[in-house]
Amino acid sequence: EVQLVESGGGLVQPGGSLTLSCVASGLNFESTTMSWARQAPGKGLEWVAHITPEQSAAYAPVVRGRATISRNNAFNKLYLRLNNLKTEDTGMYFCTNDRLGLGQRGQGTQVTVST
Repeated sequence: EVQLVESGGGLVQPGGSLTLSCVASGLNFESTTMSWARQAPGKGLEWVAHITPEQSAAYAPVVRGRATISRNNAFNKLYLRLNNLKTEDTGMYFCTNDRLGLGQRGQGTQVTVST
């Protein structure tokens, strides 16, 4: 059974930074492209970034230049560093086991950007 557990969210002021983490189990993590996706209140799921097993990363335009996705295959962990956070970055963040952010996901971790 695939399990994905996200953590690291919180309340942060605009311009601040956060690092989100995801621990994966029940899958061949080192061979799986992993993504981060997010869902803002009242909106649909939005792909944020993905990283391939070869460490090649891609980002949605709305976070490009402010986000860094990374992975540690030895520990089955996925990360997302978000800098210069904006109020529109508020939402529930999920890690998923695919390229588009539509795969299996965990419970998510809430990020709230507010003064």
